[in-house]
Amino acid sequence: MVKQTAGRDSLGEFAPKFAELNDDVLFGEVWSREDKLSLRDRSLVTICIFMGKGMVDSSLKFHLINAKNNGITKEEMAEIITHAAFYAGWPNAWAVFNMAKEIYADSDDTCEKEHGGFFGQGEPNTAFAQYFVGNSYLKPLTKPGESNVFLANVTFEPGCRNNWHIHRATSGGGQILVCVDGEGWYQEEGKEAVSLKPGMVITIPANVKHWHGAKKDSWFSHIAVEVPGSDTSNEWCEPVSDEEYDKLG
Repeated sequence: MVKQTAGRDSLGEFAPKFAELNDDVLFGEVWSREDKLSLRDRSLVTICIFMGKGMVDSSLKFHLINAKNNGITKEEMAEIITHAAFYAGWPNAWAVFNMAKEIYADSDDTCEKEHGGFFGQGEPNTAFAQYFVGNSYLKPLTKPGESNVFLANVTFEPGCRNNWHIHRATSGGGQILVCVDGEGWYQEEGKEAVSLKPGMVITIPANVKHWHGAKKDSWFSHIAVEVPGSDTSNEWCEPVSDEEYDKLG
């Protein structure tokens, strides 16, 4: 989550303690507890509370923008506001709808939302679909044979992950993951799973069994960099079971 500075920017000199509580406690500690509740779900809860209280000012606009950035689609937002209207009141719903329409104006949910970050989502990863639970997409960034290093942007839909696998090599080899969009998981055999966010880089040694993929409630994209080596090959193993995956939250 991006570090929040709104409190200090607006009230730092006038109310420094309030600014500290807003930026460091509310957004720095509470919102960052993603192992307990995802950013997407926190956005949903916050919007419903603001709507119920009739707080349809710039604060709600911030949270609507945040909700969009945290993966709530235009269709989902419309359903959230419609559902909450029966509890929060029709006038409040109209006010929130007018604000949400402006924020989602550039969203075209008649088509599937494009994911993948700056590099784009690419095409369905049909060639390797047998090694994935769920749907994935591939956007090659270099052409095989035209470069010593192959790079591709791999995008996972929510809940999608690849099977346990091993990048074999007698020397060198392995893989590097550069996280570019959404949130995901990386796990080596016998170790705790690592939560992945944009900007993180994971170095996967050769001959280590591992898997990676999206979190349950988030699309996820990473650039996969195949590290050159001798006698390199990929060994695909068993899928990550639902039981293993569901334990990650």
